Amino acid sequence: MYCVKNITEDLYWIGGSDRRLALFENIYPIPNGVSYNAYVLMDEKTVLLDTVDSSISELFFENLAHVLGERNLDYLVIDHMEPDHCAAISGVVFRYPDVKLVCNTKTAAMLKQFYSFDVDSRILLVKEMDTLNTGKHTLTFVMAPMVHWPETMVTFDSVTGALFSADAFGTFGALSGNLYADEMNFEKDWLDDARRYLTNIVGKYGPQVQALLKKASALDIRMICPLHGPVWRENLGWFIDKYKAWSSYTPEDSAVMIAYGSIYGNTENAVNVLASRLADAGVKNIAMYDVSVTDSSYILSEAFRCSHLVFASSTYNGGIFTPMETLLLELKAHNLQNRTVAVIENGTWAPAAGRQMKEIISSMKNMTILSEELTIRSALKEEQLPQMEALVKAIAGSM
Repeated sequence: MYCVKNITEDLYWIGGSDRRLALFENIYPIPNGVSYNAYVLMDEKTVLLDTVDSSISELFFENLAHVLGERNLDYLVIDHMEPDHCAAISGVVFRYPDVKLVCNTKTAAMLKQFYSFDVDSRILLVKEMDTLNTGKHTLTFVMAPMVHWPETMVTFDSVTGALFSADAFGTFGALSGNLYADEMNFEKDWLDDARRYLTNIVGKYGPQVQALLKKASALDIRMICPLHGPVWRENLGWFIDKYKAWSSYTPEDSAVMIAYGSIYGNTENAVNVLASRLADAGVKNIAMYDVSVTDSSYILSEAFRCSHLVFASSTYNGGIFTPMETLLLELKAHNLQNRTVAVIENGTWAPAAGRQMKEIISSMKNMTILSEELTIRSALKEEQLPQMEALVKAIAGSM
């Protein structure tokens, strides 16, 4: 049975959700599922904007057929060629052989890599700020390279002010009937997933996101239609400001996040003492994560949110405890910068994690590593409490 949403008089959402998928891109846990959005414009010419993942393709084609009715499909706009959005393209071509594929040159090359049908006879190539008139509507194409693939573009409808934003402004999470962000308690129930989505998927490409935001500021955007998550028609500025902060690596909150790697519990005990002393010093909303328990995508998202980070690690095989090393390398790979960092190390006979953690952190941009640090040999001792207090004072005092 079809399931569509009428967004405007002639614009329809024909997507769907997957609650069974455990890992997005086979790496990021998505306990709340994910939605795949596609849109149809029923103008003098009919336009499909992107397709969906293969997991919901049957529903997608039923939705598309219902909206089109007896009409043919004139155009398929391909904003992004990642398989969770392009998987149904060959099915569209098979069902609507006269469809024109609207895309840029980089997308055209990828079409030939993914599919075997005759691409050249079907494509309508567009470049920066080209337009396509479909009757009442005029679509403008804006290139958005590396947000987060090199071929990505976004499509702007000047009549409705709708920005079809590809993966930008998307979020993890399945839709549950409500399509619009203003129909949900987005800040409470969705913001963490939105942040985790942006920072993990696009975090490395902050400058490219900033470039797209600059282009978008010149458009009269009144609605944002992403390929994942809810559609935005109210309070767009609030969400855009979040993107500005995340993509410029500006801390969202003045807050402390503590990530620790502990083998037998002694390093964990030390950070519990630290957190308690920080609270006594007036620090609120401290976040703490065991790197062996919490997937690194959640901790990375929190690192983008918080201004101050503490990394505490046992020494393992003469190096950093493996899950902690993975986390730090993930932070570096995602271009995290502009943070104040404290380091705690533990080691029974040869503490080495601290130096190696600082080497990784120092290779990241604009990271202030506090000179106050703490080395534990097996377990925290009472005589080390002055060092702990110095560390607490340095963290709290720099906030």
